[in-house]
Amino acid sequence: MEEKPHNALAAVTEDGRLVDLGDGVRKEKIARYVSFEDREGKAIYWHSTSHIMAQAVKRLFPEAKLGVGPAIEEGFYYDFDLPRTLSEEDLPRIEEEMRRIIEEDIPFRRREVPKDEAREIFAARGEKYKLEILEEIADDTVSIYEQGEFIDLCRGPHVPTTSYIKAFKLLSVSGAHWRGKEGNPMLQRIYGISFDSEEKLKAYLERLEEAKRRDHRRLGRDLDLFSLHEEGPGFPFFHPRGMVVINTLLDLWRKEHQKRGYQEIRTPIILERSLWERSGHWDHYRENMYFTKIDDREFAIKPMNCPGGILVFQSRLRSYRELPLRMAELGIVHRHELSGVLHGLMRVRAFTQDDAHIYMEPHQVKQEIIGVIDLALYFYRLFRFEYEVELSTRPEKSIGSDEMWEMATSALREALEEVRIPYTVNEGEGAFYGPKIDFHLRDCLGRRWQCGTIQLDFAMPEKFDLVYIGADGERHRPVMLHRTILGSIERFLGILIEHFAGAFPVWLSPVQVAVLPVAERHVPYAREIADLLAQRDIRVECDEENATLGAKIRKAELGKIPYILVVGDREVEHRTVSVRRRRVGNLGSMELESFLGRLQREIEEKTVD
Repeated sequence: MEEKPHNALAAVTEDGRLVDLGDGVRKEKIARYVSFEDREGKAIYWHSTSHIMAQAVKRLFPEAKLGVGPAIEEGFYYDFDLPRTLSEEDLPRIEEEMRRIIEEDIPFRRREVPKDEAREIFAARGEKYKLEILEEIADDTVSIYEQGEFIDLCRGPHVPTTSYIKAFKLLSVSGAHWRGKEGNPMLQRIYGISFDSEEKLKAYLERLEEAKRRDHRRLGRDLDLFSLHEEGPGFPFFHPRGMVVINTLLDLWRKEHQKRGYQEIRTPIILERSLWERSGHWDHYRENMYFTKIDDREFAIKPMNCPGGILVFQSRLRSYRELPLRMAELGIVHRHELSGVLHGLMRVRAFTQDDAHIYMEPHQVKQEIIGVIDLALYFYRLFRFEYEVELSTRPEKSIGSDEMWEMATSALREALEEVRIPYTVNEGEGAFYGPKIDFHLRDCLGRRWQCGTIQLDFAMPEKFDLVYIGADGERHRPVMLHRTILGSIERFLGILIEHFAGAFPVWLSPVQVAVLPVAERHVPYAREIADLLAQRDIRVECDEENATLGAKIRKAELGKIPYILVVGDREVEHRTVSVRRRRVGNLGSMELESFLGRLQREIEEKTVD
């Protein structure tokens, strides 16, 4: 066991449990301690801060009823049932009370109590939401945490005392339905963040301001890429420039998939209910689906592409010589999302999934997984994303035998270890039909986005009775692999907009070159240049507006156009162009062919500036 560091927040036992520090920890066999630098440590720190915030709210509003207050990807929130609506102006007052609680250095004390005793405690306090949660707990004993007068139903662990929280900030307040379900009471959710130093908090808040400047919704509007409308909540509208970016990205996607032996298919958006019952989606995913009736038969709008892809596989009897069979689909799927969670392109109700399903013999599984990993890393490295990898194991609600799950999980683990990619295990977070590998990208601001996934599936081939004719002439069951690389194309575009702050690499930019005539007499030569560039497949615009050169340059720069070509008397006389490069500045005069060579090399090499 490592020596307990001075900044320890909790401990991990030898059997993998997180436990509080203090007297109780001495009874455990400790494998290691965690600090704020660890992922578990951050979650403990943030969860503890959420309890401090809840205690502050209860002090200021004694009639408040407690919902839930978890740590999230970055920070924490807590939901409250309050007699009045909070606003951003209320947050400083809550922060001030939190500071008092932190200064009081109140211990977090854990107690294990019988569920009946917990009912009495929360009933006496009128905490109806805690009582509802209690009824869903199967154990006879539950854990509660006390800090001074504040009591909460909680698994823990927490930091030892409130004074461990060194720096925090409440960020926003919004509405949220209890348990995330429409029809349930609307609660008020307060979001916050905390750190173990003021310096880290300051850096985070500066990053938050930069994130606001990079907000894809604002840039999408300013750059004329897409729009959002009340007539289609959760259904984005893409403009011509946005479609240029999407189609350029998908052209590369298709090229790289063809190189790796994929065949592209397309399946219907609406399919009959019996298919979704057979696949298991009807039982496991129905609340996220949309439905319709055709000729008195029930149909579902597909939330996933796999059942349609399976029907393509089954359209004729396959031979082992065709395997591995890699079928890719840019399929539009629809998923019911609550209106409160919709967020630009990041959380929508209809999106294009860059799906593929690979059907293979058992001995081909590991190499196919490695092939998908290689393809995913090609795309992530192309955009200079850092990435983290998770292996997610069997969830409580699942289909398939124990043997299937063990075989599938082992295959994914062995592939990751063979390519020597560090990964963490996310227990119980696999898909209902199989374990999975998830790729989490880190953008230039350090934010984490889940994009690619590899899901190995022994269950679906059983449910659909998939077969192929083996080398022995007998029928055999294929193994199925579900995978995405970019995930949702719409969401990936939103990530790219924010990652590059709208300044896409030259090869991906909706407009690659702006030609700016200085005066009216220079327009014919500017048009000639623009026509020549267009003939070379360069996306070009010629600004013929009656405006000053400075105004034209400013407009092109605001449009994030990588190259600006200025043409005046000198350029007309010498048949040259004056070149300006985004982020670099003036490159001076160039012959057009010399400029074209430079530009085309950048496009071919997919340079990221």
